[in-house]
Amino acid sequence: MAFTDELREVAAPIWDATMEHPMVRGIGDGTLDEEPFREWVRQDYVYLIEYGRVFALGAAHAPDLDRMGRFATLLHETLDIEMDLHRAYAAEFGISEAELEATEPNPTTRAYTDFLVRAGYEGFEETVAALLPCMWGFNETGIRLAESGLPDHERYAEWIETYSSEEFTELTAWCRELMDDVAADAPAADRERYRELFLTSSRYEYMFWDAAHRREGWPV
Repeated sequence: MAFTDELREVAAPIWDATMEHPMVRGIGDGTLDEEPFREWVRQDYVYLIEYGRVFALGAAHAPDLDRMGRFATLLHETLDIEMDLHRAYAAEFGISEAELEATEPNPTTRAYTDFLVRAGYEGFEETVAALLPCMWGFNETGIRLAESGLPDHERYAEWIETYSSEEFTELTAWCRELMDDVAADAPAADRERYRELFLTSSRYEYMFWDAAHRREGWPV
């Protein structure tokens, strides 16, 4: 069994809970009220900024030129392409660029991104393990929702199509292969460390949805 197959197996209860979350179900059937999704869009913009930092750290720690180049490309695509697409998508929900820039991270966004950046400083393997649930989780969510048919809500359908796309599926496959490669010759203690990072990110992925759904804020 590949290491990523092991990871998927131990994370199954978390990923199943994510699929059953009202936010995800509501995107799938088109019934989700737009206000919590707007909050998700705003928080995801903050997330993408820190996501870019993690790719930069991955490039810095990469053990060879090929992987350094791939992470540098992901950094460029995140900052110069994906964030522009995110701004355009946000505008469809009436969210201005100024509003995106002014978004303050909620407690979950702050905790999740701080966790990812810390993993990025720890090393290349840790970066890969911590990043994988974001790519893989969204890809699986998009594919599983697409299998049930696209909703009438055009913007939710667009979200599903983006993350179930062949391009995003190929990116996910590459990240899984990378995780399998770095874990192949790792000692048991290191593999357990990667497993814990993967599970923690998986839990944060669930919490990110839930925080947007609750419109989470700081209590004091």
